[in-house]
Amino acid sequence: MDFQDILNTTETYLKECVSPHAEIIDGDSEALKIAVSGLESRSLLALRVPQKWGGADIPPELFYQYQELTARYSGALAFLQTQHHSATAMIASSDNEMLKSRYLGAIAQKELRLGVGFSHLRRSGNPAVTATPIKDGYLLSGNVPWITGFGLFQKFIVAAVLPDNRAVFGVLPFANIDREYGKIAVSEIMQLIAMNSTNTVTATLDNWLLHESEIIAVKPVGWIAENDSKNILNFVPGTFGCIRAGLDVISAAATSKDSPAIAAAYGKLEQKLDRLKQHFPQSQHSSKAEQLALRAEAIDLAVRCGHAAVVVSSGAANGTLHPAGRVYREALVYTVSGQTKDVMEAELDRIVG
Repeated sequence: MDFQDILNTTETYLKECVSPHAEIIDGDSEALKIAVSGLESRSLLALRVPQKWGGADIPPELFYQYQELTARYSGALAFLQTQHHSATAMIASSDNEMLKSRYLGAIAQKELRLGVGFSHLRRSGNPAVTATPIKDGYLLSGNVPWITGFGLFQKFIVAAVLPDNRAVFGVLPFANIDREYGKIAVSEIMQLIAMNSTNTVTATLDNWLLHESEIIAVKPVGWIAENDSKNILNFVPGTFGCIRAGLDVISAAATSKDSPAIAAAYGKLEQKLDRLKQHFPQSQHSSKAEQLALRAEAIDLAVRCGHAAVVVSSGAANGTLHPAGRVYREALVYTVSGQTKDVMEAELDRIVG
């Protein structure tokens, strides 16, 4: 399958099998599991696996298109698969060849899905999870405050802070386990107002042995801040998809209500999206300030399109199974996903500016 075939396969699957059930998928983890299995069965969860291990190794510009497509048709599915692809890319960049062989091959063979649990590295103060060096690895203890995909992923990547403030990343089972070499205790599923089906939890680690064979990397002090600075635009394609989802609702309302006013609003909002998408490719080489401004503008437009979708849908938008309400809530998620202090300040500048 060439790269364009991958995008065509993705869009066909999303339109035919996901879009008709998007509101159910948003709140029902079993429906989401079926949707993500559909991606997996079409080899769409191995897009960032190198071809050496049986994956597609899709170029970044095409992966951005894939991300936008999934977000357009289901925010919950988009958010879930983003976690998996992020984990996959981290393993692919590891120097641990045995780990790469074991896990990347399993992903390509549709035998493994991964989550991530290291957003806590962005938090100031005492480390949420610590790692104590021992002979064959590290003992991990602490609380992982946010992991998506319980019951949908088999393993997850965790980060723990070493005594010298570096961070070790490794693969853990995504399950409740109490054994002689440590304990993993997963919380009840959090109740979220958007994408609730993604089964987000916390996990408490008590002297869990992270064996050296499961170590992905040891990152230097300040790695997360540097990584965030390099990846300001990573969430923008998904935000574009959210914008497009709002526009889809507006377009449908313009047709069903035969409303020139709604059609005119749709045209103006679509022009704003088109302009943002035209700027996006060159923004990869822009200054940090310009990238932050573009991301904030995309988030702002997603919220506006979600709000407009509610407006044109009238009272029906308040129904639990109406797409306008779902898209409006999804815009909230893109507002805070991967949020750093710089992103927050750029968003606030956009709001009050």
